[in-house]
Amino acid sequence: MEAPSTDRSDAFLFAEDARRRYLNVTPREGRSSVAAVMTSFNKCEDVRLNLDGLRAQTQPFDEIIVVDNRSSDGTQAMIRAEYPEVHLIEMPDSSYGACETFNIGFGTASTELIAILDDDVILPSTWVEAMLAKMASEPATTAMISSKVVEPGTPDWYLNDPRVNAERYMSTFRGCATLARREVIERAGWYDERFFIYGNERDLSCRVMNLGYRILQYPQVEVRHGTPYGMKKGPRSLYYHVRNLWLYLFKNVGWLTIFGMFATLFLRGLGLKKRAVTADAVGTIGFFGSVRQTKRGLWVCVKATVAAFWNLPYCLARRQVCRHEDFRLPLG
Repeated sequence: MEAPSTDRSDAFLFAEDARRRYLNVTPREGRSSVAAVMTSFNKCEDVRLNLDGLRAQTQPFDEIIVVDNRSSDGTQAMIRAEYPEVHLIEMPDSSYGACETFNIGFGTASTELIAILDDDVILPSTWVEAMLAKMASEPATTAMISSKVVEPGTPDWYLNDPRVNAERYMSTFRGCATLARREVIERAGWYDERFFIYGNERDLSCRVMNLGYRILQYPQVEVRHGTPYGMKKGPRSLYYHVRNLWLYLFKNVGWLTIFGMFATLFLRGLGLKKRAVTADAVGTIGFFGSVRQTKRGLWVCVKATVAAFWNLPYCLARRQVCRHEDFRLPLG
């Protein structure tokens, strides 16, 4: 289940060519330019609904970039036929991770701001207008603004949690609906492609904070996300969540803090310690349930941990402990 290690230079040639052809965008007078960037894979109807929402914005996007990971359900043909304004990048095969395809989209964008979107999210028609207004009112140290995300199966306790509904700075961003300053996330190095999928937002957030920037939660703008609430079930999801948690810790977190986190996890697994507060990262909620429900779930965790330690030299070479005031572990 390890991510492929093949040479990706072909994909980045696509991105560089796309960027050269897309550099003539003129921002609309009086405001910052903004590009929507999403990646897609076999979610044709979700992508159609998403693009309808982007097209309906009261303040239009300057660019809409879709990087399709070689979908086999007609996504590419649908985009070409129905959305000629979309800049579609078609990957040569489907083996590329979400981190790679998003990075290609980020690198293609020529705007000041990038809207980082999942392919199955639906934005309200005022999303661009509201997010640009909020970004303009924030200090230059605010690099990213995340919307409130509502997903199928989201429990009432989460929707009504004061931390979820408070405008506050936090330790990570929502990868399905966030507005980011392009220059900052480029300086931070985009997504780490070693992560392949899952947990990449937390890692990038640490590098953004290490540059002195902050990430704002802005619940006044709410989006609908088609992916069910909490951690996705199944061996692939469990494997990458576990492996990437280790990679994130090795790269960004102090050793004593790591020890304390696993002690808390152990006690929580025994039922001796309850979740204290709602965590900033919600994609790992339901982790223990995923382990129990996945066939040979503990063995998947062992394999993921071995793979993570195999990547330890890579992580240590890039290790920079995040000591920003907003930093929190991805656990409540």
